Amino acid sequence: MRLRVEFTTEPFDLEEAPAHAVVARRVVQDAALDAVDVGPFGNTAEGGADAVLAAVDTMLRRSLAVGATRISLQVNVVEEAAGEGPREAAGEDAGPEAGR
Repeated sequence: MRLRVEFTTEPFDLEEAPAHAVVARRVVQDAALDAVDVGPFGNTAEGGADAVLAAVDTMLRRSLAVGATRISLQVNVVEEAAGEGPREAAGEDAGPEAGR
């Protein structure tokens, strides 16, 4: 399964990115995710379910630890890549039922 996460951290500072925002962005940029897009008012990342959920857990813990007072996030299931079913996309073998 592939997931897309969109998130923002607060409080905002228009003059300089706060530590919690920097940490959150670094977590998603360093994770095994693809389609990462970071911006001043929101961030988006996409990848396999395990990688996205692990990155979200790390991002929440680290951002709160350095001063985030609110983190808004949304997680959506996204379509599988062409030719991939749910099992193949998750890295699982299709097994003996494949091709029937």
